[in-house]
Amino acid sequence: MSFTPNAATSASAPAGRCDGLKEIDPNLAGAGLSIGIVMARFNKVVGEGLLSGCCHELRRLGVTDVQLVTVPGALEIPLTLQAMAQTGKYAALVALGCVIRGETYHFEIVSNESARGVTDVQLNTGIPIANAVLTVENDDQAEVRMLQKGTEAAQCAVEMANLLKAVK
Repeated sequence: MSFTPNAATSASAPAGRCDGLKEIDPNLAGAGLSIGIVMARFNKVVGEGLLSGCCHELRRLGVTDVQLVTVPGALEIPLTLQAMAQTGKYAALVALGCVIRGETYHFEIVSNESARGVTDVQLNTGIPIANAVLTVENDDQAEVRMLQKGTEAAQCAVEMANLLKAVK
């Protein structure tokens, strides 16, 4: 037996959007926003690449108020994000870092706990956090992704800061 997604409802479901639906459009206008960045120094070359992409994009989006804090590694990022979020100074935060798989289980612990911590801070404080902590197999994968991921993190932070302002 095969399954085709939406096969049972596709004939009766209308195509497209709902008429009369109110929608908040994505807003990437960064002027007037204060953004905090926490960057892990472990795997520093990749961190600097992420930071370069992020800062370039924040400037392009009009953000002029940016604070950078560095920490030893990915596991220290959530606590620092929490401290920054609790100040009330930032419209959004960005987490930058890189965890590269090694030969031990440590990779999974650091990757999972860092991501969980970032998510917990975001949910507990109500401050959006763009999580750009790369989890990769090797240096080559990290270097290929760092500029793009940094750019996307900046866009995410600005968009989410504006979205939360719009829904409040």
